[in-house]
Amino acid sequence: MKLKSLALAAAASSLLAALPAQAQTEIIWWHSMSGQLGEWVNGLAKGFNDSQKDYKVTPVFKGTYPESFAAAIAAFRAGNAPHILQVFEVGTASMMASKGAIVPVTEVFKTAGLKFDPSVYVPAVAGYYTAPNGQMLSLPFNSSTTVFHYNKDAFKAAGLDPEKPPTTWPEVARAAASLKIAGHKCPFTTSWQSWTQLESFSAWHNVEFATKNNGFNGLDTRLAVNTPLHVRHIQNLANMSQQGLFVYKGRNNSADATFVSGECAMTTGSSALYGAVKRNAKFTGGIGTLPYYPDVAGAPQNTVIGGASLWAMSGKKPAETKGVALFFKYLSDPQVQAKSHQETGYLPITLEAFKITEASGFYKQNPGTDVSVNQMIRKTTDKSRGIRLGNFVQIRTIIDEELEQVWSGKKTPEQGLADIKKRGDVELEKFQAANKG
Repeated sequence: MKLKSLALAAAASSLLAALPAQAQTEIIWWHSMSGQLGEWVNGLAKGFNDSQKDYKVTPVFKGTYPESFAAAIAAFRAGNAPHILQVFEVGTASMMASKGAIVPVTEVFKTAGLKFDPSVYVPAVAGYYTAPNGQMLSLPFNSSTTVFHYNKDAFKAAGLDPEKPPTTWPEVARAAASLKIAGHKCPFTTSWQSWTQLESFSAWHNVEFATKNNGFNGLDTRLAVNTPLHVRHIQNLANMSQQGLFVYKGRNNSADATFVSGECAMTTGSSALYGAVKRNAKFTGGIGTLPYYPDVAGAPQNTVIGGASLWAMSGKKPAETKGVALFFKYLSDPQVQAKSHQETGYLPITLEAFKITEASGFYKQNPGTDVSVNQMIRKTTDKSRGIRLGNFVQIRTIIDEELEQVWSGKKTPEQGLADIKKRGDVELEKFQAANKG
């Protein structure tokens, strides 16, 4: 009898072993994070995958933000879009207008039978990705803002106080002059020149970048970047360029590498540059607030959001949509958020993650890492809450082209900014005409 029982047990074990394992549902996530940030993205996917057995998130690097954005449009038209798409903030208005292509994050959670509470997210971040009807459309992910990065070792060598970064543009120019005298061939540079020198510059000084409250109040918005204040600022940068105090290092985030390597001593760029500096720089980095002009009433106000959010693409099976919702829920976990914020310099997207980070003593141990948060949690105005324009990708390219003409001396700041408005308004008119209904 005992032998018979053992035989039956062995047979049952063999039968179970022969049965196929429960197949995981794969969730494809297209992103634009490379290098150290790419490792961070892969780590997030692995953390989620290890936390459960039903779903597998597969991150796929699809090139720069504009490249992945264009690839996603083509993929959607071909019927093979990814489940999740990372879209930079300038693509928000275009995604909002893509009716039928996306599923609002609130609907993703509802379909999965999960509760979604938008109030847990940092208001300034959540508000940017929320439609006029109050519905949150995408999940804030790698949200950042513009800050001032500087090389403390270079400051000390130039006789500057390494614990006192310049806070105004006149102070930046004076610091750059001291750094040049000390031997620096690139005292100051900037990444994302449209974002830092026009978009955030406008919000920081509480003036419009575009009419209709920067596009939030209607598609009939037009650029407002050729005011006397904007001309003054670009003229000052052009003067610094001619004197060798400001060195243009290329579009997008090309300048980041020149700061991390120590070639350039100061830069304006994303708060997320902190992670690369901490990991790869051979010097002590410092973070200060975005510079401003002290004689401008209302300045400084607040900076605008950068980075990207995650959009759920439509046409997926219910089981896949549930997987997307569970992954979004995992990403929003306060502990996961706090760890990401501390590693990368991106903003904590939830209020609880900010509290966890503050309570841990991280900000005291790493001076300057709270600058981005403090710049973003200030009370916003209609002129500073953010910028939401159609065809914004094309407009940023126009801004790059025209400012490059200014830095090279081929156009005056007045002409360059006038041409930005003229060409940019054409793009806004096209978007308005295409989305009238």
